[in-house]
Amino acid sequence: MGTGRNSSSQDTKQRLVDGVLEIVRQQGITAVSARSVATAAGANQALIFYHFGSVEELVAQACLSATEARVARYRDRFATVATVGELLELGREIRVAESAEGNLAVLAQTLAGAQGSQRLAEATRESLGKWITEVRAALERVLDGSPLADLADPGGLAHAVSSGFLGLTLFDTVDPDGAEQAIAALEQLAVLVDVLDGLGPVATRAVRAKLRKTGRSRLS
Repeated sequence: MGTGRNSSSQDTKQRLVDGVLEIVRQQGITAVSARSVATAAGANQALIFYHFGSVEELVAQACLSATEARVARYRDRFATVATVGELLELGREIRVAESAEGNLAVLAQTLAGAQGSQRLAEATRESLGKWITEVRAALERVLDGSPLADLADPGGLAHAVSSGFLGLTLFDTVDPDGAEQAIAALEQLAVLVDVLDGLGPVATRAVRAKLRKTGRSRLS
């Protein structure tokens, strides 16, 4: 009996999560309410508060669970990236696929809602962190031994790349050509990194020394 009740409870929670995600993807976070979510999920409004405590908490948990599912889908791909160019190509693929399915819109909408909600701010930060973790691990691996390794900050770059792709999702709606130009510019930088990695040992030492000197002068 207990197993059956637990199964029914989990099913209800999942329907509520799916319901709120559908609304956020299709209509935006401003359309989310207990009534709209209950209608989308085919459930009683009271169950939202029973399972999650508030509509805000439901949105937060839905964002986190959806992001984890999407990151898990690409985790093996991140692990096989061998160059910065390959990482950006994977990023382009993810942006196209996730935008088409409305998953990046969930993050973007939650980010919008976070302006007035500490809980949604926490959920958005944690969700972005799931992507940043994968990007950072890939960057640390592909930059290892590169002349840029002593200068580049993988953590900072991972934040910049991840937040940049989220921003490009929003930019797509008003200036798709501009978004494409931004990605092309990043890919040109990736080519430069690959060229630097292909230098011989003497040239590599010279570039590394120059980059270190430039880095120190900026800090002084």
